[in-house]
Amino acid sequence: MSKDILIIGGGISGITTAVEAAETGYNVILVEKNPYLGGRVTQMNRYFPKLCPPYCGLEINLRRIKTNNKIKYFTLTEVEKISGQEGDYEVTLRIQPRFVSHKCTACGECARVCPAERQDAFNFNLCSTKAIYLPHQLSFPYRYVIDEKACLKCGTCVDACKYGAIDLEMQAETKNISVGSIVVATGWQPYDATRIDNLGFGKYKNVITNMMMERLASPNGPTQGKILRPSDQKEPKKVAFVQCAGSRDENHLPYCSAVCCLASLKQITYLREAIPDSQAFMFYIDLRTPGKYEDFLTKVSSDEKVSLIKGKVASVAEDTNTKELIVEAEDILAGKKIKVSVDMVVLACGMQPTNGLSININRDKNGFITSEQGNGIYAAGVAKKPQDVASSVQNATGIALKAIQSLVK
Repeated sequence: MSKDILIIGGGISGITTAVEAAETGYNVILVEKNPYLGGRVTQMNRYFPKLCPPYCGLEINLRRIKTNNKIKYFTLTEVEKISGQEGDYEVTLRIQPRFVSHKCTACGECARVCPAERQDAFNFNLCSTKAIYLPHQLSFPYRYVIDEKACLKCGTCVDACKYGAIDLEMQAETKNISVGSIVVATGWQPYDATRIDNLGFGKYKNVITNMMMERLASPNGPTQGKILRPSDQKEPKKVAFVQCAGSRDENHLPYCSAVCCLASLKQITYLREAIPDSQAFMFYIDLRTPGKYEDFLTKVSSDEKVSLIKGKVASVAEDTNTKELIVEAEDILAGKKIKVSVDMVVLACGMQPTNGLSININRDKNGFITSEQGNGIYAAGVAKKPQDVASSVQNATGIALKAIQSLVK
């Protein structure tokens, strides 16, 4: 019987499960498909309602991982195969090459000489990086990585690296491990806004998603924290926030993602703080700010430059001359249809579970993992249901105990 715990997914839920289990004395193997740990939280600008930066709490947890010899972590790694039963699982991991070794000091000389570029997925393609790049400002591990698809294999980075940290001949490898229990913390991905035909994403440059807005407002984002509309890099004076973009819709996501209203209210504070003479319009079906978050809603809505409009947006179109966006919606409380001209539109896209695991695991009709598998495999965080960071951390702490129970039954 193995006494190790495998955690699939290195976001906030996976990290929390890992440190909680390891600090009680159990060996943990944490795997993440990205070249860094931290997941979606690393892409956020601030948490609600306190509006503090996520790096604070995340940095503490990453330090707990770094200093705990009970935790082994693998980035650029995915689970290829799982066999066995509770207490005795055999798992095959597939580790993709980073092409940059532990010798890397993140000095950046390699990127300065690299002639190739790639779209920066971390910033939702709002900018580009070199083919060899540091994933983000506080990346863990703090090492460069090469995008194999963008790399020209020219060797200029190898010549520039005085530490001998770059090896363009690195190959993918397979690793077999034995574990007693498994936690799936694969997180979420934003709903594909290009599938929402009437809202203009992908057609008009100044229609962006809520996650893109997080990156625009982030000091380490593509605009160093300046909120600028993508078409001309000018400050948007009027911004529309469209709720339930593809959510609560039988043609897209039939469910509510629980956090979108609060995320948009938070992003309105970004706009009002960065551009004092700006104006925000928030179109919603229902405002969902339960419990302690009600005060946050009251605070944001009391701003005279913020208009909360109850009504579903029918369409977003662009004025070909001014490039302004025309938002057409139903104002239910006023009992009429309205049109609002704005400089930028932010779509509150819902949360979809990240699938793709080749594991026989029970999911509901929306793709979320059901709570109890009954075989030593557990789900944590948004892999189980849409929820905010605080709820994900609380849930992951409880799941750490369940994973331990599978080992000591």
